[in-house]
Amino acid sequence: MTTPLPRRIPLLDLKAQYQSIKPELMEAVERVFDSQQFILGPDVAQLEKELAEYCGTGFAVGCGSGTDALYLALRALDVGPGDEVLTVPFTFFATAGAITNVGARPVFTDIDPVTFNMDPEQAARALRENPRIKAVMPVHLYGECADMDPILEAARQAGVPVVEDAAQAIGAEYRGRRAGSMGALGCLSFFPTKNLGGAGEGGLITTNDAGLAERLKALRVHGSKVRYYHDEVGTNSRLDSLQAAVLRVKLRHLDEWTRKRQANAELYAQLLGDGGLPIQLPAAPDYATRHVRNQFVIRAAKRDALREFLSARGVGSEVYYPLPLHAQKCFAGLGYAAGSFPASEAASLEVLALPVYAELTGDDVAYVAGSIRAFYAAAG
Repeated sequence: MTTPLPRRIPLLDLKAQYQSIKPELMEAVERVFDSQQFILGPDVAQLEKELAEYCGTGFAVGCGSGTDALYLALRALDVGPGDEVLTVPFTFFATAGAITNVGARPVFTDIDPVTFNMDPEQAARALRENPRIKAVMPVHLYGECADMDPILEAARQAGVPVVEDAAQAIGAEYRGRRAGSMGALGCLSFFPTKNLGGAGEGGLITTNDAGLAERLKALRVHGSKVRYYHDEVGTNSRLDSLQAAVLRVKLRHLDEWTRKRQANAELYAQLLGDGGLPIQLPAAPDYATRHVRNQFVIRAAKRDALREFLSARGVGSEVYYPLPLHAQKCFAGLGYAAGSFPASEAASLEVLALPVYAELTGDDVAYVAGSIRAFYAAAG
């Protein structure tokens, strides 16, 4: 007979979130079914208005996914074959995948080893040395904004736009400015595991440029501004009304959920931050005036063994990300080798995401922290 787990704490518990707002969600979904307006209906237009206000931008354009948001943003900026886009190798695949899918070439620059975000000095150097770069795509990883002012200044000097990959960072702030409001375009994801997650796929692009917003609206419907008349070849990337209705309900709760995530992160810091463990807690640079804690990621000695230990004690965890993009088989043709980006490569061997979702209790956080301490006490 196996011994039952003392506690089960998943990395994320979407069922708990759903149960807390189920009546609101069902009412919203029923409203869409009653209207039978499933594609770009009133809920989509209203969500775009609400999220533009939330992100501090003049415009927001919904689309089919976070990946599509990145793709459409690059298309709207006329990035295509023969161009290069500067980004980081330590991120989800979609960042470089979107660059490749518009026909451009990803050019990588390393991360800051403390924040895991784009290193501004290395980015500036790459821009000076490579005139073929036509856009810069920093990633706001784990819910914390990259150091945007020097990145924006380097891009300005190079004469290229900045596209913010804010898929993990809705509501995050850099010196009081919201993620997605600082570059030419910002890209959000509503994948169910995000802080603002839908009941399936969904994405959105933010901008302060009315012309870019209008072009994005055309690109998402096959390049058409007037039905059946096509100025260019776009794609089919419309945000479903059902998703928009669900997201509008969740948006009303987002700030409360964010506060609870932040409180859980603070409790982890109190319980693990005495310096007696071979781990590094998430950084809190002064410029990151609001970290929304999409993930709580530590750097840990004996990471893989720690993860196995936590799993045996019923604690979920995940590695974001185990293989940097420059080392992926599909990008072998870019010519990068092992050692090209040492900070990204080191991070991939040490990072571990712990549960931090809003429904987590203080006792849950204490149990996870206690399990980490127990592992290192036993490991010696």
